[in-house]
Amino acid sequence: MEERTYQLVLHYDGTDFAGWQIQPGRRTVQGVLEQTLARLEGAPVRVTGAGRTDAGVHARGQAAGITVARHWSAERLRKVLNEKLPQDLWVAATHEMHPRFHARFSATARRYSYAVGLDEGAASPFRRRWTLPWSRALDREVLEWCASRLLGRHTFRGFAVRGTAPEDDDHACEVTLARWRPAGAADPEGLVFDVAANRFLHHMVRFLVGTMLDAASGKRPKEDFTALLVADRNDDVSPPVASVGLCLEAVTYPSDLYLTPP
Repeated sequence: MEERTYQLVLHYDGTDFAGWQIQPGRRTVQGVLEQTLARLEGAPVRVTGAGRTDAGVHARGQAAGITVARHWSAERLRKVLNEKLPQDLWVAATHEMHPRFHARFSATARRYSYAVGLDEGAASPFRRRWTLPWSRALDREVLEWCASRLLGRHTFRGFAVRGTAPEDDDHACEVTLARWRPAGAADPEGLVFDVAANRFLHHMVRFLVGTMLDAASGKRPKEDFTALLVADRNDDVSPPVASVGLCLEAVTYPSDLYLTPP
């Protein structure tokens, strides 16, 4: 049977998912997608994700790779999937890819955001699914100072779960974007941290944000942040912030993997 390889660009509210990866007896993004595709194809369909988002983490640009029967066009597959998928999971785009495309290993960069609400309304049930409520005053200059230190190549053992990569892995990531910005008109008092890199380690963004917030609220010296960038252990890192504010925004692939322009 002739087949096509597709990239699915996914949006999801991670609140009611136990993360991306299939887990026995738990609702996961990968699990829901594979169940839905199996019903459409009449056979198992393996779904590979660009990243294994944790429980509660959201996405506006998660990428998934699938191989399905050739009769599925990109747009028809997207429409039919969106008719069958639950309301907290949506296919924003479908791209036909070269057969050598792999959602995880072909990626050249990933971009995340983390939203922090500074006003009392951030604790509202209508916002706290996607925003971390923060009540302590923050020094914006300290936040920006820490973010500027992230740019370039660093070893992130100090900002990752121990054992997140093999010991012979250098745990190095090349950071190309790191900034704090206003959240925008919908949350005029809120802040968002944007970060992009060639790779991320387990809990890395949440450790980074937790440590920056502690430094900016005076709980620890800002110099601790740069010390952790050269640390070989995570003993001195601040606790990771909750998953609610974290969103996978985009995954980047080489243009020659797209059979149709993205």
